[in-house]
Amino acid sequence: MRILAVDHGQKKIGLALSDETGMLARPLGIIPHISKILDAAQVAERAAAHDAGRIIVGVSYDEAGDPNDAGRRAMNFAEILRQQTDLPVELWDESLTTQDARAARIAAGAPRKKRAGHLDDVAAAVLLQNYLDTHTEE
Repeated sequence: MRILAVDHGQKKIGLALSDETGMLARPLGIIPHISKILDAAQVAERAAAHDAGRIIVGVSYDEAGDPNDAGRRAMNFAEILRQQTDLPVELWDESLTTQDARAARIAAGAPRKKRAGHLDDVAAAVLLQNYLDTHTEE
């Protein structure tokens, strides 16, 4: 089953997709933010177009383990997304995914200029790979 992951941001929404085996994640693209309802509709559309069976939405937390402002916005987005699709929508801790995405670009030898761009879809892939690695025992 393919899984679509969402790295929700205020300006851009990063997407990643797993392979059919649920073992590997890859960046899928970035959706520019328009409105929560239209953004959710686009994510639901992408999930359907790629035959995803589940959607994962990344949520960030503060040091106390509570959702921070961005995390609460992502949770709100997930609720709107649930109204746009029949697929299960699951929340997943996205802590440090952007830093991990940047580190992955550095490790891959990307020049400094190419590292400076938006990492939303790469962060979504890191988030999804973390989810997949955690769920391989199931």
